[in-house]
Amino acid sequence: MKSGNLLFLDEEQVRKHLRMKELILAMEKALIDFSAGKVVQPVRQVIPVDPPGGFYGMMPALTPKGLGQKIVTFYPPNAEKNLPTHMATILLNDPETGAPLAVMDGRLVTEMRTAAVSAAATKLLASPDAKILAILGSGVQARSHVEALRLVRQFDEIRVWSPNKSHAEQFAKEIGAKTMSAEDAVRGADVIVTVTSSKISILRGAWLKSGCHVNAVGACRPDWRELDDDAMKNVLFVDSREAAMKESGDVILSGAKIYAELGEVFAGKVPSRTNETTIFKSLGMAVEDIAAALLVYRSATATL
Repeated sequence: MKSGNLLFLDEEQVRKHLRMKELILAMEKALIDFSAGKVVQPVRQVIPVDPPGGFYGMMPALTPKGLGQKIVTFYPPNAEKNLPTHMATILLNDPETGAPLAVMDGRLVTEMRTAAVSAAATKLLASPDAKILAILGSGVQARSHVEALRLVRQFDEIRVWSPNKSHAEQFAKEIGAKTMSAEDAVRGADVIVTVTSSKISILRGAWLKSGCHVNAVGACRPDWRELDDDAMKNVLFVDSREAAMKESGDVILSGAKIYAELGEVFAGKVPSRTNETTIFKSLGMAVEDIAAALLVYRSATATL
Protein backbone atom coordinates (compact mmCIF):
# COMPACT_ATOMS: atom_id res chain seq x y z
CA MET A 1 0.00 0.00 0.00
CA LYS A 2 1.26 3.45 -0.90
CA SER A 3 0.27 6.77 0.53
CA GLY A 4 -1.08 9.18 -2.04
CA ASN A 5 -4.45 10.61 -2.93
CA LEU A 6 -7.09 9.69 -0.37
CA LEU A 7 -9.74 7.48 -1.96
CA PHE A 8 -13.43 8.01 -1.24
CA LEU A 9 -15.62 5.04 -2.12
CA ASP A 10 -19.41 5.11 -1.85
CA GLU A 11 -21.62 2.04 -1.51
CA GLU A 12 -21.94 1.40 -5.24
CA GLN A 13 -18.17 1.60 -5.69
CA VAL A 14 -17.70 -0.82 -2.79
CA ARG A 15 -20.23 -3.18 -4.39
CA LYS A 16 -18.27 -3.08 -7.65
CA HIS A 17 -15.05 -4.18 -5.95
CA LEU A 18 -16.26 -6.67 -3.30
CA ARG A 19 -17.09 -10.24 -4.36
CA MET A 20 -18.62 -12.76 -1.95
CA LYS A 21 -16.59 -15.82 -2.95
CA GLU A 22 -13.30 -13.96 -2.45
CA LEU A 23 -14.62 -12.41 0.76
CA ILE A 24 -15.43 -15.80 2.35
CA LEU A 25 -11.80 -16.88 1.94
CA ALA A 26 -10.58 -13.56 3.33
CA MET A 27 -12.78 -13.98 6.40
CA GLU A 28 -11.30 -17.42 7.09
CA LYS A 29 -7.80 -15.93 7.02
CA ALA A 30 -8.87 -12.99 9.23
CA LEU A 31 -10.36 -15.34 11.84
CA ILE A 32 -7.20 -17.48 11.86
CA ASP A 33 -5.03 -14.39 12.35
CA PHE A 34 -7.24 -13.13 15.17
CA SER A 35 -7.26 -16.41 17.11
CA ALA A 36 -3.50 -16.78 16.58
CA GLY A 37 -2.90 -13.46 18.36
CA LYS A 38 -1.70 -11.65 15.24
CA VAL A 39 -4.33 -8.91 15.52
CA VAL A 40 -4.50 -5.94 17.90
CA GLN A 41 -8.20 -5.33 18.39
CA PRO A 42 -9.99 -4.00 21.46
CA VAL A 43 -13.57 -5.09 21.99
CA ARG A 44 -15.98 -2.74 20.23
CA GLN A 45 -16.75 0.42 22.20
CA VAL A 46 -20.45 1.25 22.12
CA ILE A 47 -22.23 4.46 23.11
CA PRO A 48 -26.02 4.22 23.56
CA VAL A 49 -27.93 7.02 21.80
CA ASP A 50 -31.27 7.11 23.60
CA PRO A 51 -33.54 8.62 22.42
CA PRO A 52 -34.13 7.46 19.73
CA GLY A 53 -32.77 4.08 20.83
CA GLY A 54 -29.60 3.66 18.79
CA PHE A 55 -25.99 2.68 19.33
CA TYR A 56 -22.74 4.21 18.08
CA GLY A 57 -19.86 1.75 17.84
CA MET A 58 -16.11 2.23 17.31
CA MET A 59 -14.09 -0.71 15.99
CA PRO A 60 -10.33 -0.24 15.39
CA ALA A 61 -7.87 -2.98 14.43
CA LEU A 62 -4.26 -3.52 13.45
CA THR A 63 -3.91 -6.66 11.33
CA PRO A 64 -0.86 -8.27 9.69
CA LYS A 65 -1.61 -6.30 6.51
CA GLY A 66 -3.92 -3.48 7.50
CA LEU A 67 -4.75 -0.69 9.91
CA GLY A 68 -8.00 1.15 10.31
CA GLN A 69 -11.33 1.36 12.01
CA LYS A 70 -15.04 1.22 11.39
CA ILE A 71 -17.56 3.59 12.86
CA VAL A 72 -20.94 1.87 12.89
CA THR A 73 -24.39 2.98 13.96
CA PHE A 74 -27.15 0.55 14.88
CA TYR A 75 -30.61 2.14 15.05
CA PRO A 76 -33.38 -0.52 15.26
CA PRO A 77 -36.12 2.18 15.05
CA ASN A 78 -34.91 2.95 11.50
CA ALA A 79 -36.74 -0.16 10.28
CA GLU A 80 -40.03 1.69 10.80
CA LYS A 81 -38.72 4.63 8.72
CA ASN A 82 -37.60 2.50 5.75
CA LEU A 83 -33.98 3.33 6.58
CA PRO A 84 -31.06 0.91 7.14
CA THR A 85 -30.74 -0.16 10.77
CA HIS A 86 -26.95 -0.40 10.31
CA MET A 87 -24.84 2.34 8.73
CA ALA A 88 -21.07 2.58 8.79
CA THR A 89 -17.91 4.27 7.55
CA ILE A 90 -14.49 2.60 7.31
CA LEU A 91 -11.15 4.41 7.41
CA LEU A 92 -8.06 2.60 6.13
CA ASN A 93 -4.57 3.79 7.09
CA ASP A 94 -1.11 2.86 5.84
CA PRO A 95 0.40 0.67 8.61
CA GLU A 96 3.90 1.91 7.70
CA THR A 97 3.26 5.64 7.97
CA GLY A 98 -0.21 6.04 9.49
CA ALA A 99 -1.30 8.06 6.46
CA PRO A 100 -4.98 7.75 5.52
CA LEU A 101 -5.50 5.65 2.40
CA ALA A 102 -9.24 5.41 1.93
CA VAL A 103 -12.59 6.31 3.40
CA MET A 104 -15.37 4.01 2.27
CA ASP A 105 -19.00 3.34 2.99
CA GLY A 106 -19.16 0.48 5.47
CA ARG A 107 -22.83 -0.48 5.35
CA LEU A 108 -22.39 -2.94 2.51
CA VAL A 109 -19.07 -4.17 3.93
CA THR A 110 -20.84 -4.96 7.22
CA GLU A 111 -23.69 -6.71 5.41
CA MET A 112 -21.44 -8.82 3.20
CA ARG A 113 -18.64 -9.71 5.63
CA THR A 114 -21.17 -10.85 8.26
CA ALA A 115 -22.74 -13.24 5.78
CA ALA A 116 -19.30 -14.31 4.54
CA VAL A 117 -18.25 -15.27 8.08
CA SER A 118 -21.46 -17.29 8.51
CA ALA A 119 -20.75 -19.00 5.19
CA ALA A 120 -17.24 -19.83 6.33
CA ALA A 121 -18.65 -21.27 9.58
CA THR A 122 -21.24 -23.25 7.65
CA LYS A 123 -18.63 -24.66 5.29
CA LEU A 124 -16.64 -25.77 8.31
CA LEU A 125 -19.36 -26.97 10.70
CA ALA A 126 -22.48 -27.97 8.75
CA SER A 127 -23.07 -31.41 7.29
CA PRO A 128 -21.59 -31.65 3.77
CA ASP A 129 -24.95 -32.88 2.48
CA ALA A 130 -27.05 -30.17 4.14
CA LYS A 131 -30.16 -29.62 2.01
CA ILE A 132 -32.63 -27.53 4.06
CA LEU A 133 -31.91 -23.92 5.08
CA ALA A 134 -34.07 -21.97 7.55
CA ILE A 135 -33.79 -18.18 7.75
CA LEU A 136 -35.35 -16.41 10.74
CA GLY A 137 -35.45 -12.78 9.65
CA SER A 138 -36.13 -10.98 6.37
CA GLY A 139 -33.87 -7.91 6.26
CA VAL A 140 -30.67 -7.15 4.38
CA GLN A 141 -28.70 -9.68 6.43
CA ALA A 142 -31.18 -12.41 5.53
CA ARG A 143 -30.71 -11.66 1.82
CA SER A 144 -26.94 -11.51 2.09
CA HIS A 145 -26.84 -14.79 4.02
CA VAL A 146 -28.79 -16.62 1.32
CA GLU A 147 -26.31 -15.38 -1.29
CA ALA A 148 -23.29 -16.41 0.79
CA LEU A 149 -24.59 -19.76 2.03
CA ARG A 150 -25.54 -20.86 -1.47
CA LEU A 151 -21.82 -20.67 -2.32
CA VAL A 152 -20.89 -23.30 0.30
CA ARG A 153 -23.88 -25.68 0.31
CA GLN A 154 -26.44 -26.81 -2.28
CA PHE A 155 -29.87 -26.32 -0.70
CA ASP A 156 -32.98 -28.03 -2.07
CA GLU A 157 -35.32 -26.06 0.19
CA ILE A 158 -35.21 -22.66 1.89
CA ARG A 159 -37.70 -21.77 4.63
CA VAL A 160 -38.38 -18.27 5.91
CA TRP A 161 -39.95 -16.82 9.03
CA SER A 162 -39.96 -13.20 10.11
CA PRO A 163 -41.75 -11.19 12.80
CA ASN A 164 -43.04 -9.09 9.87
CA LYS A 165 -45.22 -11.41 7.80
CA SER A 166 -45.41 -9.18 4.72
CA HIS A 167 -41.62 -8.76 4.69
CA ALA A 168 -41.22 -12.53 5.02
CA GLU A 169 -43.54 -13.16 2.08
CA GLN A 170 -41.73 -10.65 -0.13
CA PHE A 171 -38.32 -12.04 0.82
CA ALA A 172 -39.44 -15.62 0.21
CA LYS A 173 -40.79 -14.65 -3.20
CA GLU A 174 -37.47 -13.05 -4.13
CA ILE A 175 -35.38 -16.11 -3.28
CA GLY A 176 -37.81 -18.91 -4.12
CA ALA A 177 -38.47 -19.92 -0.50
CA LYS A 178 -41.46 -20.95 1.60
CA THR A 179 -42.84 -18.93 4.52
CA MET A 180 -43.92 -20.73 7.69
CA SER A 181 -43.83 -20.45 11.47
CA ALA A 182 -40.46 -20.23 13.20
CA GLU A 183 -40.91 -23.73 14.64
CA ASP A 184 -41.91 -25.27 11.31
CA ALA A 185 -39.02 -23.53 9.56
CA VAL A 186 -36.46 -24.83 12.04
CA ARG A 187 -37.67 -28.41 12.57
CA GLY A 188 -35.76 -30.70 10.24
CA ALA A 189 -33.55 -27.90 8.88
CA ASP A 190 -29.85 -28.66 8.39
CA VAL A 191 -28.66 -25.05 8.58
CA ILE A 192 -30.44 -22.28 10.49
CA VAL A 193 -29.69 -18.56 10.47
CA THR A 194 -31.11 -16.08 12.99
CA VAL A 195 -30.86 -12.52 11.72
CA THR A 196 -33.44 -10.51 13.67
CA SER A 197 -33.53 -7.49 15.95
CA SER A 198 -35.27 -9.54 18.64
CA LYS A 199 -34.44 -8.93 22.28
CA ILE A 200 -36.01 -12.21 23.42
CA SER A 201 -35.34 -15.75 22.22
CA ILE A 202 -37.08 -16.73 18.99
CA LEU A 203 -35.38 -20.11 18.49
CA ARG A 204 -35.83 -23.04 20.86
CA GLY A 205 -33.32 -25.83 21.24
CA ALA A 206 -36.15 -28.36 21.27
CA TRP A 207 -36.80 -27.57 17.60
CA LEU A 208 -33.25 -28.32 16.43
CA LYS A 209 -32.50 -31.41 14.38
CA SER A 210 -29.58 -33.42 15.80
CA GLY A 211 -26.42 -32.54 13.88
CA CYS A 212 -27.71 -29.27 12.45
CA HIS A 213 -25.74 -26.02 12.41
CA VAL A 214 -26.98 -22.60 13.60
CA ASN A 215 -25.52 -19.21 12.67
CA ALA A 216 -26.78 -16.84 15.40
CA VAL A 217 -26.20 -13.33 14.09
CA GLY A 218 -28.61 -10.99 15.90
CA ALA A 219 -28.75 -10.16 19.64
CA CYS A 220 -25.52 -8.17 19.75
CA ARG A 221 -26.14 -6.65 23.16
CA PRO A 222 -25.49 -8.28 26.58
CA ASP A 223 -29.19 -8.27 27.52
CA TRP A 224 -30.62 -9.38 24.14
CA ARG A 225 -31.45 -12.97 23.12
CA GLU A 226 -32.29 -14.91 19.94
CA LEU A 227 -31.63 -18.47 21.19
CA ASP A 228 -33.03 -20.06 24.34
CA ASP A 229 -30.94 -21.85 26.98
CA ASP A 230 -31.57 -25.29 25.44
CA ALA A 231 -30.19 -24.18 22.09
CA MET A 232 -27.12 -22.69 23.78
CA LYS A 233 -26.30 -26.05 25.42
CA ASN A 234 -25.00 -27.35 22.08
CA VAL A 235 -21.38 -27.09 20.85
CA LEU A 236 -20.73 -23.34 20.88
CA PHE A 237 -18.30 -21.51 18.61
CA VAL A 238 -17.66 -17.76 18.65
CA ASP A 239 -15.61 -15.28 16.64
CA SER A 240 -14.06 -13.83 19.82
CA ARG A 241 -14.26 -15.22 23.36
CA GLU A 242 -13.63 -11.80 24.87
CA ALA A 243 -16.35 -10.13 22.80
CA ALA A 244 -18.85 -12.93 23.41
CA MET A 245 -18.43 -12.64 27.18
CA LYS A 246 -19.03 -8.88 27.03
CA GLU A 247 -21.56 -8.42 24.23
CA SER A 248 -23.60 -11.58 23.64
CA GLY A 249 -26.76 -11.94 25.72
CA ASP A 250 -27.19 -15.44 24.30
CA VAL A 251 -23.85 -16.47 25.83
CA ILE A 252 -23.91 -14.38 29.01
CA LEU A 253 -27.50 -15.01 30.11
CA SER A 254 -27.48 -18.73 29.30
CA GLY A 255 -24.16 -19.35 31.02
CA ALA A 256 -23.13 -21.34 27.95
CA LYS A 257 -19.62 -22.78 27.73
CA ILE A 258 -17.65 -21.66 24.70
CA TYR A 259 -16.00 -24.60 22.95
CA ALA A 260 -13.72 -22.66 20.59
CA GLU A 261 -13.18 -19.58 18.48
CA LEU A 262 -13.84 -20.22 14.81
CA GLY A 263 -10.27 -19.25 13.93
CA GLU A 264 -8.92 -22.04 16.15
CA VAL A 265 -10.88 -24.59 14.14
CA PHE A 266 -9.81 -23.17 10.79
CA ALA A 267 -6.20 -23.41 11.98
CA GLY A 268 -6.69 -27.07 12.91
CA LYS A 269 -6.05 -26.49 16.61
CA VAL A 270 -9.35 -28.06 17.72
CA PRO A 271 -11.77 -30.51 16.02
CA SER A 272 -14.81 -29.09 14.22
CA ARG A 273 -17.26 -31.63 15.76
CA THR A 274 -19.29 -31.50 12.55
CA ASN A 275 -21.39 -34.54 13.46
CA GLU A 276 -22.80 -32.73 16.51
CA THR A 277 -25.29 -29.88 16.77
CA THR A 278 -23.25 -26.69 16.48
CA ILE A 279 -23.94 -23.04 17.22
CA PHE A 280 -21.84 -20.19 15.83
CA LYS A 281 -22.48 -16.97 17.74
CA SER A 282 -21.42 -14.16 15.42
CA LEU A 283 -20.80 -10.69 16.80
CA GLY A 284 -18.62 -9.21 14.06
CA MET A 285 -15.09 -7.92 14.50
CA ALA A 286 -12.98 -5.05 13.22
CA VAL A 287 -10.44 -7.49 11.75
CA GLU A 288 -13.20 -8.70 9.41
CA ASP A 289 -13.99 -5.13 8.33
CA ILE A 290 -10.34 -4.31 7.67
CA ALA A 291 -9.83 -7.51 5.66
CA ALA A 292 -12.91 -6.74 3.57
CA ALA A 293 -11.92 -3.09 3.13
CA LEU A 294 -8.47 -4.16 1.94
CA LEU A 295 -10.08 -6.28 -0.79
CA VAL A 296 -12.03 -3.21 -1.91
CA TYR A 297 -9.00 -0.93 -1.73
CA ARG A 298 -6.71 -3.24 -3.68
CA SER A 299 -9.30 -3.81 -6.38
CA ALA A 300 -10.06 -0.09 -6.66
CA THR A 301 -6.40 0.98 -6.84
CA ALA A 302 -5.57 -1.76 -9.36
CA THR A 303 -7.87 -0.04 -11.85
CA LEU A 304 -6.44 3.46 -11.33
